[in-house]
Amino acid sequence: MPVQKRTVVVGNTQTLRSPVGIVRILAAIFACVTFSLVVHNGIWSGRVGDLCMFSWCFCFVVTVIIIIVEFAGVQNRMPVSWKNFPITFAMFAVLMCLSASILYPLYFLEDKSYGGNRRTYEIVATVFSCLTTLAYIIEVSLTRAQPGEVSGYMATVPGLLKVIESYIACVIFVFISDPPLYNSHEALKWCLSVYCICFILSVLVIIMCVGECTSWLPVAFEKFLSAYALLAVLLYVTALIIWPIYKFDSKHGGESGRPSYCSGSGRYGLCPYDKCVAIAVLTGVNLLVYISDLVHSARLIFITVY
Repeated sequence: MPVQKRTVVVGNTQTLRSPVGIVRILAAIFACVTFSLVVHNGIWSGRVGDLCMFSWCFCFVVTVIIIIVEFAGVQNRMPVSWKNFPITFAMFAVLMCLSASILYPLYFLEDKSYGGNRRTYEIVATVFSCLTTLAYIIEVSLTRAQPGEVSGYMATVPGLLKVIESYIACVIFVFISDPPLYNSHEALKWCLSVYCICFILSVLVIIMCVGECTSWLPVAFEKFLSAYALLAVLLYVTALIIWPIYKFDSKHGGESGRPSYCSGSGRYGLCPYDKCVAIAVLTGVNLLVYISDLVHSARLIFITVY
């Protein structure tokens, strides 16, 4: 009776040995170490702690899934565009882990009432969170499109800017909603509408690229991007003007200076005035991002047409 040879299925080990694969493995390890240290000593609480924990765990889980998919070589069977999905996630991971690396020490390491091992765990967790952020930054730099290279839209500069735009909008929503800072005047509700409209459009572009459904648009995708970027710039200009007027000008019901009650907010969160300042700053930052997006989108349509 002939002996049947057993077929051993070996994954694509080359993906694990490549620079991108090594960086992803390191990012997963660093993220795992970070939330393990935090969980081991129970040194997180409140909404900020939950946000940091979610960021580390989410990035770890998705990174492991990406590693497994590429190791198994089943990218073509995934219901998303693999040219766009990994770098889109990597860019979101950079922003999420960077936020966690800033917020965690501000809210927890600042409390000096704890000493010994607890404070040591907090410091080490912060260091590994920074290492996780660095690993994702390297991944983005390795996988983004180079000049003249054919790749997915999300690997280009405009695609990465879409991720930044949507993430900054999410941060603005966090500040503007707790407590609601837009109810005092109709003009402030207009600012909220600006943030919502631009956020929805940015997310829509990301979903269309990752889902490979840009052909569903009734116009050319490049023209849609340019028109959307121009609209977002105009809308954010109005928000950048209106928000400070109605929040920092006493003639329109705002506060001309930082109130005394803000000095006691401490590590338990920003006071409403500080949140208004943060929203104004983030509005200006996102406006600059949209202007950069408009410039790159205009160049993209020019190169495509001509």
